[in-house]
Order: sequence, then structure tokens, then C-alpha cells
Amino acid sequence: MKISIGNDHAGPEYKNEIVAFLTSNGHEILNHGTDTFDSVDYPDFGHPVAVDVESGVAEFGIVICGSGNGIAMTANKHQGIRAALCWTKEISGLARQHNNANIVSIPARFTSVQQAIEIVETFLNTEFEGGRHQNRVDKISC
Repeated sequence: MKISIGNDHAGPEYKNEIVAFLTSNGHEILNHGTDTFDSVDYPDFGHPVAVDVESGVAEFGIVICGSGNGIAMTANKHQGIRAALCWTKEISGLARQHNNANIVSIPARFTSVQQAIEIVETFLNTEFEGGRHQNRVDKISC
């Protein structure tokens, strides 16, 4: 699976650990994140991930910032993107199962690296249920 990832200065460690986990499981990664802790602007890293998913270059995206909110808001500006802020693996599972989320947003300042890996693993391994949820997802876009 091809996965796009992006992060700001709050997430280099998270990104590197997630990328190591994903590549060890055979996934191809498109890396748009920063590797330093120098202050940067999260939209510069969220937009490229959203474009990758929106265009079909990547199947899923992962975005990381301090709270997870700003970078999720950025990604959600793109048509066809459903970025979900997830701070537990249970929430990430429901984001896929009920909302057909295609980007997971991780709040680096509110999760551990291990939790973040579990969130990503659950997100990628959970199928969208469809059915009654499809009708709701169809109503998201304006």
C-alpha cells in the first residue's frame, strides 16, 4: 500500500517511528514531513498529503502536528478528503469503519509514539462498513 505522511516540528520522532513500522510491513511511503524540531507551518506539510490522497497517488494519508487539529483542518479543505483526528486506536477504527476516513491525524503532544503506531495500524487495517454509513458520508461534501 502507498501511504503519504506529513508532519510539522511536533512530529519528526513520531513520523520516523511510524515510517519504520510501515516500511517493515511492506508499505511504500511518500514523506512530506520535516525532520527537524525547528518551527514550521503545518499547512506546508498537510496540503501535500491531502493532494496525494485526493489524486489517488496514495491510498491513505497520515498527518501529525501538536494537537492534530490544524493539520487535519488543512487536509479537510481538499475535496474528497476525510481527515479524522484520532488519539486512540478505537477512535481511529471508528473513523475508518463509520466515516470512511482516508487521512488519520495524530496529536503528537497528546499521544505516545507507541499509541500513534497503534492508531495507524488500526486505521489501515479497518474496513469501511458502508451501508447506513455510506449515506452519511455522502452528505459530508457540499
